[in-house]
Amino acid sequence: MKLTVVIVNYNVKYYVGQCLISMMRALQDIETEIYVVDNHSHDGSVEYLQENFPGVHVIASNHNLGFARANNIAIRQSVGEYVLLLNPDTVVGENTISESISFMDGHPDAGGLGVKMLKSDGTCANESRRGLPTPLTSFYKMSGLCARYPQSKRFGRYYMGYLPWDEPAQIEVVSGAYCMLRRSALDKIGLLDEDFFMYGEDIDLSYRLLKGGYANWYLPVHILHYKGESTHTSSFRYVHVFYEAMFVFFKKHYGHMSFLLSIPIKVAIYTKAFFALVNMLAKSVGKMLGFTSRNGNRFPEYLFLGSREAREKCETLAKRKGLAMKFVECDESSLPNGHLQLPDNFSPHVLTHVVYDVDAYSYDSILRIFSSHPFRNVMIGTYYKDKNMIITDQEIFL
Repeated sequence: MKLTVVIVNYNVKYYVGQCLISMMRALQDIETEIYVVDNHSHDGSVEYLQENFPGVHVIASNHNLGFARANNIAIRQSVGEYVLLLNPDTVVGENTISESISFMDGHPDAGGLGVKMLKSDGTCANESRRGLPTPLTSFYKMSGLCARYPQSKRFGRYYMGYLPWDEPAQIEVVSGAYCMLRRSALDKIGLLDEDFFMYGEDIDLSYRLLKGGYANWYLPVHILHYKGESTHTSSFRYVHVFYEAMFVFFKKHYGHMSFLLSIPIKVAIYTKAFFALVNMLAKSVGKMLGFTSRNGNRFPEYLFLGSREAREKCETLAKRKGLAMKFVECDESSLPNGHLQLPDNFSPHVLTHVVYDVDAYSYDSILRIFSSHPFRNVMIGTYYKDKNMIITDQEIFL
């Protein structure tokens, strides 16, 4: 078996369904087993997966096991030469996995591999390349120096902003959203540390790979990551869990530091967590009082690109849902650059979402189009004709 794919799901059944559809395209001609570990979802995820994806191994937990433990359960049952940890709220390009495997095959020193993750508007996610959060690197990140000087090899090391986006490069931390691992490396260094419930386990695993003599790599092939759909980063629980994970990592790998040297790090973590909570509270109060940003008052406007048959079905859905939507009948052959080739009346200053028919455009093409000319506040949408369903970063329309 060449590859094992492990996805941990929690209450995002339509996003994990989309992820699996993109995976099926990407895994043609690759001997693969797929595991989805459901962390006790309450949205019917298990039934949905069993009905729609009979070839997938679904592990239905009676409890929320956390990210590390859930992955480990599947990894222990699996046999693939490589193990791919994948978030449920991702979309994988058709060539992404084959190119990842080819790279790992050609670099026997590679223990882990990450890729170029795109945000919903097509811009690159900084988390695609990260440095280890050493005390000094963490200080630069938390003090704002990393954001101020993102391309500095010293101050910008947390996100490694000095590396080119379009070339393979050695990095230190591979994101758990897409993390391809060599099985023999896992056999040597061990599985994910279950002391991390959620967040931080990818940092810890990446660090142990480096200490085990392996290299971690970044490869410039695309995935879409709807960051937040599977983790709800705006919640108070997120702040608590995330900064607790930072403490676990700090204690595990830097606990040998003297008490006086550790104080600034702990103070920085507490301070950052405090201001994050204050910011969330302020936004929550503002929403309750009716204060929203200018963009928050924008009425969503959609542009559909796809076949005539898909257009007819989607138009019925749009009317039923009250969506303001324009339609262009096209496909990858007639309009290879999609919405970028359209006239001014389809201006990105008016649109909020461009919805692509995934039978008319490949995922690779959709991601290429958005990443080549990203527009802030214009988000990727996808349409599935067989289910008459639109998926965006914020909503599912059925």
